[in-house]
Amino acid sequence: MIKSHLNQEEVTKSFVGAALLFLTANFMTTRVSGQAPANTDTTQFATTAATEQRIISRVDTIYLAPAKEAKTPWYKTLSIRGYAQVRYNRLLETNPQLKCDQCDKSLGAGNGFFIRRARIVFSGNVHERLFVYIQPDFASSPGGTALNFVQLRDAYFDLALDAAKEFRIRVGQSKIPFGFENMQSSSNRLALDRSDAINSAFANERDLGLMFYWAPSEIRERFEELTSSGLKGSGDYGVFGIGVFNGQTSNKSDANDQLHTAVRLAYPLKLTNGQFIEPGIQAYTGKYVVTPDQLSSGVSLGTEQQIEEGFTDRRVAASLVIYPQPLGFQAEYNIGEGPEFDPETMSIKVKSLHGGYAQTMYRMKVGDHVLIPFAKVQYYDGGKKHERDATSHKVYETEVGAEWQPFKNFELVADYSIADRTTKTASNLYNRQHGSRLRLQAQFNF
Repeated sequence: MIKSHLNQEEVTKSFVGAALLFLTANFMTTRVSGQAPANTDTTQFATTAATEQRIISRVDTIYLAPAKEAKTPWYKTLSIRGYAQVRYNRLLETNPQLKCDQCDKSLGAGNGFFIRRARIVFSGNVHERLFVYIQPDFASSPGGTALNFVQLRDAYFDLALDAAKEFRIRVGQSKIPFGFENMQSSSNRLALDRSDAINSAFANERDLGLMFYWAPSEIRERFEELTSSGLKGSGDYGVFGIGVFNGQTSNKSDANDQLHTAVRLAYPLKLTNGQFIEPGIQAYTGKYVVTPDQLSSGVSLGTEQQIEEGFTDRRVAASLVIYPQPLGFQAEYNIGEGPEFDPETMSIKVKSLHGGYAQTMYRMKVGDHVLIPFAKVQYYDGGKKHERDATSHKVYETEVGAEWQPFKNFELVADYSIADRTTKTASNLYNRQHGSRLRLQAQFNF
């Protein structure tokens, strides 16, 4: 009997423990689900559950809210790129006295390997309406035997007047909108040097001033395609460009308180077969001052007015480019008047000038390589205002060469030139040199 009673007590305790465990589990489940048990005040529990739900909702809202996008610092929007060119000009040379300082200071006697350019470009949109472009050159040569000085080439800022950036104002030192070849980057040009006829307008193609450019978005994309696709485009200088600038060429201050004015109109047409053709017309006018450091002893400057205000300096030029797809053609011609040395009077006078060039090229792909053979002829008769005594020039030159691109970061150009150049200055009233040479250039893009 005692044993039976104990068994009954153990059974009762087990039953009570199981019941308590069940009630506890049921209570916890009810608290989590938010439902009130049958023997609890439903209204009170509903109020408590609603309060808990509001708390959870607030927490969820804060947690799920998208984080505010951090503004990118302006210096992280800038890109860095550049290129370098190394030349050797004296292979098969027949006349070491045949030179052209504006073309390439390493031409002729006393020269060997030469770093023609070593440039780094810092550019980018620091604001949706502001574009920055700064380009120093680490291989500038001030003259003589001094080489590889750092000089500022470009430092300009484009302010977009509309959201699509079709209307832009450019402030700073930049290229003057005159001539296709002048606008074209040296890294894109086939012939090693720009033509005397067009490039004689502005040494280094640049000056300090203010420009206005306009081009529809579609045409701006077309300008970009013509350079990025390897078709040797000039870059985006607008369909229409107009501006004012000092007129003394790059890295020189104004000398007469009078600004030059330039205007250019160019439009890249795209035919139904995909062929690009770009005609253009441009002009500039102003007064150029021949400063004392540009004069030799015994050379006069003409009238008092010309000494103070400068010499008439104006040109108009026409351009035509048929892009190499695969056969291409490029030609420009300009006429005008400007300061030029006169050997008969040992003075500088305003004289007429004219000249241009024509070039044909053929772009082909050989596997992954790009090969572009070309031929170019040029002629110029006129002065170069930025040279000593506004040197008088007469130039005939023919070039035949090819550019080889095994990959986009490296290009090799071989250029055989035959030239006849005559210059006149106070130190040499008649200096005629003619000859030929094979020139090589390695270009590294990075």
